[in-house]
Amino acid sequence: MADPEIRDDREKGRLEAFEDGTYVGVIVYFVLDVEPHALVAVHTIVEEGNEGKGIAGSLVREFYGMAARAGVPVVPLCPYAAKWAEKHPDEAPVPPEDVVRAAKRQLKATPGLW
Repeated sequence: MADPEIRDDREKGRLEAFEDGTYVGVIVYFVLDVEPHALVAVHTIVEEGNEGKGIAGSLVREFYGMAARAGVPVVPLCPYAAKWAEKHPDEAPVPPEDVVRAAKRQLKATPGLW
């Protein structure tokens, strides 16, 4: 299978995957309010019938790529993203603990994020 087309909708906090123009998955995320403005993955969803095609992995890999290009860390609060990061330490640097704490505080203070 070819890699899905991935589109970032920063305003809505959605990194979306498409196959042949059809929506197949998403990482719901937010940008940390405080420096270093980390990207915080909250949830990864692959649409039914599209599981097992590597879509979630492609989304997480691109999410880490976006953060690297922006020079900010990723905080993988999403269980799938956290598991992916453990399996790919060369592509997924561990974020500083103070950044993780700040991300958890912001998520808790803004339950509407997910």
